[in-house]
Amino acid sequence: MTLKPSSFRWTICSLLFIATTINYLDRQVLSLTWKDYLVPEFHWNNNDYGNITALFSIFYAVSMLFAGRFIDKMGTKKGFLYAIAIWSIGACLHAFCGIATSGWITGDWFVSFAEAKDTLEKVSNVSLVISTSVTLFIFARLILAIGEAGNFPGAIKATAEYFPKKDRALATSIFNAGATVGALAAPLTIPFIAKSMGWEMAFIIIGGLGFVWMGFWIFIYQKPEDHPKVNEAELQYIQQDEEVTENAIKVEERKLTFKECFQYKQTWAFAFGKFMTDGVWWFYLFWTPAYLSSVYNMDSTQSSIPLFVLYMITLLSIIGGWLPKYFVDKLKMNPYAGRMRAMLIFAFFPLLAIVAQPLGATTFWIPVLIIGIAGAAHQAWSANIFSTVSDMFPKSAVATIVGIGGMAGGIGSFIINKSSGVLFDYSHKAWTTIDGIPLLEKFPQYSTERMPEDLLTNLEKSGAIVVDGIDKGYMIIFTVCGIAYLTAWIVMKLLVPKYKVIK
Repeated sequence: MTLKPSSFRWTICSLLFIATTINYLDRQVLSLTWKDYLVPEFHWNNNDYGNITALFSIFYAVSMLFAGRFIDKMGTKKGFLYAIAIWSIGACLHAFCGIATSGWITGDWFVSFAEAKDTLEKVSNVSLVISTSVTLFIFARLILAIGEAGNFPGAIKATAEYFPKKDRALATSIFNAGATVGALAAPLTIPFIAKSMGWEMAFIIIGGLGFVWMGFWIFIYQKPEDHPKVNEAELQYIQQDEEVTENAIKVEERKLTFKECFQYKQTWAFAFGKFMTDGVWWFYLFWTPAYLSSVYNMDSTQSSIPLFVLYMITLLSIIGGWLPKYFVDKLKMNPYAGRMRAMLIFAFFPLLAIVAQPLGATTFWIPVLIIGIAGAAHQAWSANIFSTVSDMFPKSAVATIVGIGGMAGGIGSFIINKSSGVLFDYSHKAWTTIDGIPLLEKFPQYSTERMPEDLLTNLEKSGAIVVDGIDKGYMIIFTVCGIAYLTAWIVMKLLVPKYKVIK
């Protein structure tokens, strides 16, 4: 009687899914609270927020470079534990930035959240409040970035350990859907926690989820060959791609150096694909709540349903795991060719973002639906681009290569987030009209000074006809996001036209 394979590998995939969900929940708290709570308290503008998100991206980029190497060295279990512990601490630290800002300015550190807010309202030096609070939030984002950088290298390495090549894109698309579910759960929970308990508790409660996950990971995860719940049949299924020869084992044991990793075109193809596309997803993640606030005047609770619908649409990304599997199983394509064909299909859908803002003049639902479709295409693309690494590199190098690509993606994210903050503040000033007259003609002092956040609201209340130019800034960024994927695919295909495994 043939022993039926156990299915414990899907339990591991579920844990990776939950970790990725928590990862994106922690990342989203700031984007869902800054407009309604942090702007009034700390007097931020788009550029301040853009600086924080951009620096988070660059911290994440640099950390990804070392996180992959760290996890390859420490092993999947220990490496993942360190990662989620660090990012959970960083997530909770955000909550104390108000107290720290108040303490730094006044010297009184032992106050409550409410007392810190009252103190900051009385500080006349607004510039000091802005600079201090931004610096402290940047520090908290640094800790968050260092930890979060370990999620994907660790998850991809665990997937390579527990799944054969033909199933890795499906497993990756499932755990990667945690990004969507985290983004989906965020607008339904974070704004309401912040409204009822304060923005600080939103950071603490969401940040604390990582410590709960750690308990499960400690007791559940082991390598498949050592795990009592993985039977011999499942182990054979997992290891079906491996050549059990003495030479293969020796090759597997030797780890590629950093220098060797950069010698392969496969590394550069993966890195360029991440550089071009990671920033698009992060832009949608960090700026869509602000977009609904700036263009459609929604607060965080009003935007919760549109954001929920948007991220529900991105769940279609599960097709990203099924489609290449179809190409490999039914059309007998090799894994790389199947993934590249699937990625080409996914690369066309983000082009819809080019028309999101013009069509959004009719109703906000049109850009919401389009961004949802573009987000689904990104996640489907992401699941496959990650899997190209485990297809072509030995397991001992997977996390390192993912880290290199993550660094490139973080650099791309830094560029788009920093550019967005600058562009949105510029368009908010330079392209806004008051009764048909450019704002800077009526208020020339704001060409060099910070514009009050409530200026346009007060002008509208006085009866002026205000046409905010910030929507033009969003249209420019949406266009960049739309063409990024086709550009990335073309360059990747030129660099690696055919499937080639690195021994």
